[in-house]
This record gives sequence, C-alpha cells and structure tokens, in this order.
Amino acid sequence: MASQEEPGSNIPPHILSKLNPDFVPFFRDVLSKRPRDVTIEELRARPEKYRAPTAIDTSKCERVTDYEVISEDGATVPVRVYHPDPDKHGDGPYPVHMNHHGVNGLGGGFVIGDLFTDGHLCLSMREAGVVIVDVNYRHCPETIFGKAFQDAWAALNWVINSATTLNINPSSISVGGISAGGNISFVLQHMARDAGLPLKLCLASVPPTTDCISYDSLTDSPYSSFSEFANGPVLPWDRIKYFGQSCFPAEKRDEIRKMWPEWWLAPIKAPNFKGLCPTFIRTAEYDMLRDEGEAYGLKLVEGGNKVTIKRYLGAVHTMMYLPLENEQRRSYHEDAIRALREAHGLAM
Repeated sequence: MASQEEPGSNIPPHILSKLNPDFVPFFRDVLSKRPRDVTIEELRARPEKYRAPTAIDTSKCERVTDYEVISEDGATVPVRVYHPDPDKHGDGPYPVHMNHHGVNGLGGGFVIGDLFTDGHLCLSMREAGVVIVDVNYRHCPETIFGKAFQDAWAALNWVINSATTLNINPSSISVGGISAGGNISFVLQHMARDAGLPLKLCLASVPPTTDCISYDSLTDSPYSSFSEFANGPVLPWDRIKYFGQSCFPAEKRDEIRKMWPEWWLAPIKAPNFKGLCPTFIRTAEYDMLRDEGEAYGLKLVEGGNKVTIKRYLGAVHTMMYLPLENEQRRSYHEDAIRALREAHGLAM
C-alpha cells in the first residue's frame, strides 16, 4: 500500500502516469488536503476560505467597474466589466466578450463561484483588446436551476443596450465560460441565433453538455470518459453528485424539467445546430466531461458551423485555475487571446 506521503498516492495509476508532472505535487500538497464535505451554509458564510488559489479581487484594478443587471424575474445580477488599456488598443469602441465563471476551489457546478473566480482570466483576456463582462449568475440551491440562463441572457441584452456607456461595439460580441459557464455559453449561442443576434464566437472550456448533474448512476452517461475518470483527482463522480443534490434535488426534478426547454438542461439535445456562431471548445484529457464536450463540437460540425476543438493533454478539469507557471497554463491564456482577436477581427 502506498504511504500517505507518496506523491500521487490518491490518484488512480492509469491517470497518474500521464498527468502533467507539475500537477502531481500540487495535488499532493494542496488539493488533496482541501476539505471535501463542506455544507452550502459554510460555503456561503466563508467563501474566501474555499476559493481557488488563483481567485483574486480585481475590483480595485485599473479600468475595472462593477454594475448590476436586472434579470427577467427582477433579480439583481452583479457583473464586472474589464476595459483594455487604451494606450495599447486605442480609445474604442471595443468588441466585447461575455464571460461566465466556472470552477472555484471546491468546484463550480452552478453552485459555487463569484466575481473572484475568473478574475485572473478576465485580466488576461482583455489583453486581446476586448472588453470583458464577467457575469455572476445566480447559483443553486438558493435559486432554482435554470435561472442562470435567464441571468446570462439578461446580461447579454444589457450589454447591447449599454453600448454607449460601456464604449463597446454591439455588433462584435462573443460569449464564453468554463465548466458550468461553458454550458451557459452554449445555451446563449442557440438563444442568440434564434433571436437574430449574431455572435462572433463561443469560447467554452471543459463544458458539460448533458444533464449529468441529474444522473443517478455513472452508467447514465453514454460517454466513456465519464466512467473512465470517475475517480480522478479533480471533479470525480462524488463531486458531480454533490452538485446534483443542490441543482436537481429529487423533490424538484419534475418541476425543473417542466420549467425549461430540455436543451437548456442538456445543450447537446438542442433541436437545431444550424447557423450557430463559430465555436472554440477546450477540453482536458483527464476530465469526466471531456467526451460530452467534444461530442457537442461534432454536432456543431454536422450542423455546418465553424468549430475548433482542442484537447489539452495531461490536463485536468481545473487546469486554468492551477497556480502553476508552465507551458500548459501559458498556452491556455495565449489560445484565448488569439481566438478573441481572430473572432473580432483585431490585429494578431
């Protein structure tokens, strides 16, 4: 039996041998020591204790401003707007990218996250010369599952209607997000197409595209990565079940399914994949959600859309939130900036 001190002793051997070598000591020294069974009440009372190491408060950074958006039901949704440096990128109006956060220190899953979660990524992405609007959509269980999509749609329309205030070009908009945020961005690209609103890009990372957080069993998924990495070091099956308890509690499942279109819960089941905006999907090799994210990309291809899919080898679900200065992290940031510049017609 491996000792507790042995690096990677808690990682299944078939995964350990191929992981990015920088990740293993970080998992041993930091991630494996984080508490797992934290109540929602504790998470809400002490969010700073459970944030990812890369989470930062960007509210005092230059050219960062907070606003509030009113969602369809009257709820207030905080958004944080990041403007690029005019000395580098001119005075605008600028293209705009809508970001929807993903994974915090204990995961995301439509349950955890805030405007700290993607702060470092938003600061990086604005270097493309675009305005970044980070949307802190509402979370479960305080809000019934599905409201996040209404919040994101309200924020998108608020940006268009606030073009002068924000100094943005409302005809050059992209959407994106990580994990749950990637799922939201997929729903948005269909909603925008249906509303006659052209988007420049959908930039989704490690996205769930099924209603996997409502699954009762691993065998509910048709994708091999879902079972192959069920005991992986990041986002294992027990975390997905944890989020499911908040998002799809048994007593509310029927109500939730009646409230929303089926494809809001599982974008891969959308009825029409034609005429969607260009999409860049980024997946992680050792992620339960890898195959369903890539399967969504293939549906886009079948619909005749422009699609790029990149699988980051040796990577885990939270690769973009690891405080590791390595080639994979640099590549992730560079890929986002390059994709945004290309989509919005900016100089490379």
